[in-house]
Amino acid sequence: MQQSRVGSKGELFASKEIREKLKLNAHTKVTYKIEAGRLIVEPIPTLKEVLEEKPSVEITIEEFHKHRKELSIKAQI
Repeated sequence: MQQSRVGSKGELFASKEIREKLKLNAHTKVTYKIEAGRLIVEPIPTLKEVLEEKPSVEITIEEFHKHRKELSIKAQI
């Protein structure tokens, strides 16, 4: 566990090691959320980074249409 400080204006200062692990560079956008009393900081990927990621799920167009039809039927109930 690493320690840091909060600046006089409320800024949070993550160490260089943490910034490098999270790939936090100048102007990187991040999200903040609180879970169980802990602050979670996550980088928001750029559109380019998202498009370069390999899909986590592979599905055929036929499977997609079948699933979409099933969801549409359930939504009408």
